[in-house]
Amino acid sequence: MDRWPHTRSIPPQRTRQRSTAGRDIMNETVEQAREVALAILKPTAAQIDHGMELHADSIVIESYGLGLKAAPDGAAVKALVESGAAETEIQEMVEEMGMTRYATDAREREEYLAAWAASGVTCTFQNAGEEGSSPLRLMKRLARHTYVTDVLREFVSRAAFPDDIAATKERGGHCLYMTCNGVPLAQEWISVEEELRYIAVFFQLGCRMMHLTYNRRNPLGDGCGEPADAGLSDFGHAAVAEMNRVGVIVDVAHSGNRTSLDAVSASERPVVASHSVCAGLNQHVRAKSDELMKKIADTGGTMGITNVPAFLGGSGDISAMLDHIDYAVRTIGAEHITIGTDRPYVSSRCKEENSKVPRRAGSRRRWEALWPPGDALFAPEWRQERQQLSMAWTNWPVFTIGLVQRGYSDEDIQRIIGGNILRVAREVLS
Repeated sequence: MDRWPHTRSIPPQRTRQRSTAGRDIMNETVEQAREVALAILKPTAAQIDHGMELHADSIVIESYGLGLKAAPDGAAVKALVESGAAETEIQEMVEEMGMTRYATDAREREEYLAAWAASGVTCTFQNAGEEGSSPLRLMKRLARHTYVTDVLREFVSRAAFPDDIAATKERGGHCLYMTCNGVPLAQEWISVEEELRYIAVFFQLGCRMMHLTYNRRNPLGDGCGEPADAGLSDFGHAAVAEMNRVGVIVDVAHSGNRTSLDAVSASERPVVASHSVCAGLNQHVRAKSDELMKKIADTGGTMGITNVPAFLGGSGDISAMLDHIDYAVRTIGAEHITIGTDRPYVSSRCKEENSKVPRRAGSRRRWEALWPPGDALFAPEWRQERQQLSMAWTNWPVFTIGLVQRGYSDEDIQRIIGGNILRVAREVLS
């Protein structure tokens, strides 16, 4: 059998001799990432074959993803910079191109579709709302991903309901289940009910999961970057109740420990930490304690393991990610674990196109980027190519191979790579 769909297990010496057309470059990138990951794991041929077959047969759902990032049109961005545009205009153009250009550029589209196929992912819970609580700010990403799924609907569609995900698998397609990196607030402060009215509006627009907070404190509670670690506010309790009523999944991935514990206690529906790690292995601000993981499981919710090296600690590579999955399974059981990479697939043309853009003065740190002093998120030791390549987004089949290698049953693997978060989506909407 072919171990790598759409890449044909090309030997390295042949890969280097191939042309630099978009698909060939993409294939080379996929092959290199998989070779690095397999060299770390060292699975047997039987484990590889079984993992690939199981992955192909399963509904694979990423519990939180950043999507696939297209390359910008470097010449167009350069022209905007040289016109004297404000930094916000430039950032807006680059972000929009990154999210939508594969719908308008044939070469970007070819690589986009090939990356989806290589990953074997059926559905990603798509980050489709910029961090914050402004409805207009949240709506921009939601609109862009909606546009892409309209244009490319034959290949990548928008899943409005959990059964749409299963139907997508049946027809051999891929889909996005939209999420927001914040709870949309009217910000008029007339009444609690009026302030929360946009939760229902965004549900009607297709948003099915929302972060309560994002690193910083907001009116609902504290983010994970706040030193005070205050709990869920009175208003936050009302927000959780409204999310439960409407059918939106409560996500505490970026919330502080006390806020998360309070949210879990307040919710009548399953709660998730869509992309986090285990504090028992690495005491990072984005890690979740054993106590919190157990309480999330008590709601019927799930703990999503991400693969950001700084969050994982240890070797910071694919084996470290599997270590966190092992720890979480021992703590709360395989029926409550998911994988949310928090990692995009980046177009092979990004570097080339970005090199066309004139250098600009550095901008101030984003409001949402609150990290404790000395945090190692961007330290050189977490930027090693080996670590990053081993957890490339197209390595999803290797994640499954890793679970096979670690002795998980087929049933538990299918839960972890999709079944658990599909169950949560159904229960929250029930």
